[in-house]
Amino acid sequence: MSAVSAFPSFSQPRMSAKTSGVVACIDCTDRNAWIYPHALALASTLDVPVTLLQVLDRDASPDARPDPIECNLRRREAMRVLDRCAATIEPSSSQTTIELAEGPAAEEICRYVRECDEGMVVLGRRGRKEAGRDGVGGTVHKVLSQAPGPVLLVPVEAPVPGSAYRRIVVPLDGSRWAESVLPLAVRLAKAADAELLLVHVVPTPEMIQARPLETEDETLRENLIERNEQAARSYLDRTRSNLSAMGLRARAIVIRGGDVRDTLCALVDREAADLAVMSARGHGHQHVRDVPYGTVASYLMAHCSVPMLVLPSASRKAQMTSPAASQSVRLPTAIQV
Repeated sequence: MSAVSAFPSFSQPRMSAKTSGVVACIDCTDRNAWIYPHALALASTLDVPVTLLQVLDRDASPDARPDPIECNLRRREAMRVLDRCAATIEPSSSQTTIELAEGPAAEEICRYVRECDEGMVVLGRRGRKEAGRDGVGGTVHKVLSQAPGPVLLVPVEAPVPGSAYRRIVVPLDGSRWAESVLPLAVRLAKAADAELLLVHVVPTPEMIQARPLETEDETLRENLIERNEQAARSYLDRTRSNLSAMGLRARAIVIRGGDVRDTLCALVDREAADLAVMSARGHGHQHVRDVPYGTVASYLMAHCSVPMLVLPSASRKAQMTSPAASQSVRLPTAIQV
């Protein structure tokens, strides 16, 4: 059934056949058309097509009968928005099609992606004043909770990319969950000859303070930080060696930080990265399983200055990776503490 079949059928606009690949979600005003160049960069790198998708709201009342003339006008205007968005970019090697759907935005986006062989979703992120309390809108939250595949979240301030992303930050905390993004990051880096920055932030451990810390307490904390720093460096060096053996350019970065979230955001800016790839969950997943993403991912989704390619909790089986890449990456053992 067509994605817009719920609308009255007269004067149907042209519709494309569904294709898998990168699905860029454009709103009804095309104010988030800035995501299209990023969708093209991702699609060009992965050699997959792009679909511009717009979801039209449905009247929430079960007794409401749609006005066929109004529905047709809305559909035509939506098609003009999508055509205008597609026309803003010079022709590229990636095929672009346009699609309409009707219903709740997050549900329709995820349903469409599942029917398109579980591709990638591209969403825009506005400034904090235009979104929820954490800087991310409700649709983004819902998509990340339900998406069957990776989600690229593009902040409005992100610079327009070239033909591909060239410097990719991959935060790793030693967990298998965090490591699950490596095949995807490897595929992107291989296709674009991009540099992978493998990053681990060593946080300052908390210590219960019934009174001011004594010298031995400070020494204990510093010894623990140095121990974790050494373990993290060994862990990332093994991962970097495995990637280098595959012909990839990779760097291992171990950095201390009181707040892991702020430290990662600052590192992205300092290293002039143009993409971050990370799992929605990390070490905390083994303790808290009833939320779709952890505190670090949630913070970066709202504050990171570059696009974030997030692998949601529900998408571990839906990674768009080639069999060769998946089999070639030898995932390291998590840090034992």
